[in-house]
Amino acid sequence: MGDYSKELEFYEKSHQIYEKALPSNHPDLATSYNNIGQVYNNMGDYSKALEFYEKAHKIKEKALPPNHPLLATSYNNIGQVYNNMGDYSKALEFHEKSHQIYEKALPSNHPLSASSYNNIGLVYDNMGDYSKALEFYEKALKIFEKALPSNHPDLATSYNNIGGVYDGMGDYSKALEFYEKSHQIFEKALPPNHPSLATSYNNIARTYDNMGDYSKALEFYEKSLKIRE
Repeated sequence: MGDYSKELEFYEKSHQIYEKALPSNHPDLATSYNNIGQVYNNMGDYSKALEFYEKAHKIKEKALPPNHPLLATSYNNIGQVYNNMGDYSKALEFHEKSHQIYEKALPSNHPLSASSYNNIGLVYDNMGDYSKALEFYEKALKIFEKALPSNHPDLATSYNNIGGVYDGMGDYSKALEFYEKSHQIFEKALPPNHPSLATSYNNIARTYDNMGDYSKALEFYEKSLKIRE
């Protein structure tokens, strides 16, 4: 629902119980640290997110074999924070560690492999390397289209990412095509005041803005603003 303060409140209540009831290296404690890290990441508090993700990772490193998918997820989470912080070389390092594990541990069409391609694509996207970004985003999309139902939010995110690359490349008609595919899924899958829906309206608005269709741009910017307010 995008209510991160409430989310944090309940994860912390949960964590206090785990800390009392479980040994300090228990996998459930790692999951708990991970959940709290994710909330801070969503809130934009990246130093806090990194702190909790690294606590989770330390437990997983001791408790799991080195090619375990949960360890890959942990590398992935840390990579996402570095990406959000703008440290792209670090982000790429952790996402590639994650991907190497997924390649060994999972079938080639597994959604987690797709998410991994997606994350690598996102780093290249942020670096402005659009051809590399598109390559990885399209690998992710192929898997998602086979593995997920047609209205799954991860599919929407994938369409959105490809739209963003075309936007960055100045191919606005292609960008709009993918942004609208993404938006149709978000409208069905999310509550009407969800932050991701606001971002989606914003992306469509920005594309119309770039195309010089200012009345359309204004219409979608205002929809985005209403949700954010």
